[in-house]
Amino acid sequence: MHELGVVFAAMDTIEDVARENELSRISSVTMCLGEVSGILEDYFVDCWKWAQQKSDLLRDSTLQVEQIKAVTVCNACGHTYETVRYGRTCPHCGSDQTVLLRGNECEIKQIEGC
Repeated sequence: MHELGVVFAAMDTIEDVARENELSRISSVTMCLGEVSGILEDYFVDCWKWAQQKSDLLRDSTLQVEQIKAVTVCNACGHTYETVRYGRTCPHCGSDQTVLLRGNECEIKQIEGC
């Protein structure tokens, strides 16, 4: 389960941002997790709840998770399509010359605090 490591890294970043902005309390954090990032949202949330109890700064914060749909572009025909539904082969032309555009994210979108 690598979700715990991802949570620790995110919390380290949030604590750095809080320190830089002289925040004493974080009320809300919004994370963006890509559909094909390999991070399971349920595990991520469980790890977050466990880890936030160990942080005075984040203890009373709420976590919001936004799922980012995976989208792939075909370099052969230029069409985009749903990655999870069709995989690496373009449903429009059958090419395997495709590139993931989005859906692999693991980002802190927003931090609210005072």
